[in-house]
Amino acid sequence: MGRVGLLIVLSIAVAAGLVFGLIPDIDLSIASFFFGLGQAGSSMPEIWIEPTVLAIRKIGFWTEIVLIALPVAALAIKLILPRRKMLVPGSAIVFLLASLMLGPGLLVNVGLKNHWGRPRPGRIEQFGGDEKFVPWWQPNGGCQKNCSFVSGEASAAFWTLAPAALAPPQWQPLAYGVASVFGATISLSRIATGGHFLSDTIFAGVFTLLTVWLTYALVYRWKRTRLKDDVIEDALERFAISVHVALGRLVRPFGTRAGNQMADADARAGKPRRKHYAQGVQSAFFDGAASRDAT
Repeated sequence: MGRVGLLIVLSIAVAAGLVFGLIPDIDLSIASFFFGLGQAGSSMPEIWIEPTVLAIRKIGFWTEIVLIALPVAALAIKLILPRRKMLVPGSAIVFLLASLMLGPGLLVNVGLKNHWGRPRPGRIEQFGGDEKFVPWWQPNGGCQKNCSFVSGEASAAFWTLAPAALAPPQWQPLAYGVASVFGATISLSRIATGGHFLSDTIFAGVFTLLTVWLTYALVYRWKRTRLKDDVIEDALERFAISVHVALGRLVRPFGTRAGNQMADADARAGKPRRKHYAQGVQSAFFDGAASRDAT
């Protein structure tokens, strides 16, 4: 995630912008190629809906889920068990989740896809649809929501370059290569099924990688914004303990009331008076959290 990577991404952006802006029919030609592979009379969305393409998309989906689940699980465990040391460094959690939410999440799926009205290939007149083809740089196409520019799945796939950036230095070239091939493969599966044009997937990768680069610089490279793992962990620990204490104060009256009712019932039945289990558990847990916080 250095300057060389930034220059490569910017070069791809400029080259793709010029080529697909000056010769937009390239998108149509590539989409036509995959459309022609379908059976006669097939509509564009039905092309190549075969086990191989579906398998690629499923593998891509679960790969991304696993990569996302690791930092999310580490964060959840820290919030539940605040005194436990984090399984994943705090800066890595911030970097991975922030780049995911800002890139594939906010910029791509919330911003561009719902406001850049480029119709998908399967919706345009050339492939049996009723909307007109527009090049990538025109946001005023006929699509109203969940449009073609840019590809959400390609964006999420290229986001895997973020965890690749955290690999040990000796493994980074391999990690970057695998993530790049993964992003390209998912992009091809979306083009083959008529879901996106080639330019949609290229710019999905460009915007995502720029977001990843900027987030990495903020978290790791620039001194003024660089985050320290111990500071993040201490802040999460204090926050989690304060939440535990607040929940204890909220739940304690209900636990005490239920315990008293249970004790009265035992007394009426002639049984020895005893504390209700839930009352004992909640008192021990939350009182213990409060005492730890006081120290």
